[in-house]
Amino acid sequence: MPRSKVAVSLDSGTLKQVDRLVASAVFASRSQAFQEALDEKLARMKRSRLARECAKLHPAAEKAMAEEGMAGELAQWPEY
Repeated sequence: MPRSKVAVSLDSGTLKQVDRLVASAVFASRSQAFQEALDEKLARMKRSRLARECAKLHPAAEKAMAEEGMAGELAQWPEY
């Protein structure tokens, strides 16, 4: 995937922490550190959104819909 350059303004404390991680070879570069941090944050936000949406579901209604969908199929299965 092609990469784009962006400018980011950070407080000096945060930048020092990132530079320490790069110096200790936790990350190969500042860019890698920021890329991984952003990827992780976006993934967490996506999971939390999914959790919020799942919390809106009503378990009994979901079960009823699933059973309704299976009702026609169950008649087609052979008896054992």
